[in-house]
Amino acid sequence: MKKNKAEGEMIDHENKMMEMFKKKREENPGKEKKIGLACDHAGFEYKEKLKEYLFSKNIEVADFGCYSEESVDYPDFAHKLAKSIEKEENELGIQFCGTGNGINMSANKHQGIRSALCWNPHIAEQARLHNNANVLTMAARHLEWEEVEKIVDTFLSTQFEGGRHETRVNKINII
Repeated sequence: MKKNKAEGEMIDHENKMMEMFKKKREENPGKEKKIGLACDHAGFEYKEKLKEYLFSKNIEVADFGCYSEESVDYPDFAHKLAKSIEKEENELGIQFCGTGNGINMSANKHQGIRSALCWNPHIAEQARLHNNANVLTMAARHLEWEEVEKIVDTFLSTQFEGGRHETRVNKINII
């Protein structure tokens, strides 16, 4: 697949961000979460802002695209993100598309992926607490950036409760 100029520039930018992250990690050693990111063209702006936001919190990210606002097919990027979680290359994932629905449905086709479409912090908290969601999906065209930050912070800081919820979550994977 031929890379366009915008994709090449984004890869260069990501490499610079990774260097900055490595420097921060050396200054502040300790196990950090690795988060995979994905989006379609509608979510590109928020994905880029989220990369900066997560880097500022010393969280390593893997960017699975897209790399510009040029129209793309969201399943291509959702599948890359989901596969990285299945392979345990990333602990969690965060993804955006216009409404969140299409990219969410695509990720949930993968065994072991529990992608939750969240539009406020309470839904994100419940998705982690009760459903052990490992992918957060958001609707880029329907959320303000300040809401995105709160949703992400809640999702990343909430742990699975287990207990009675564990049995239910285990039933999700039964086919």
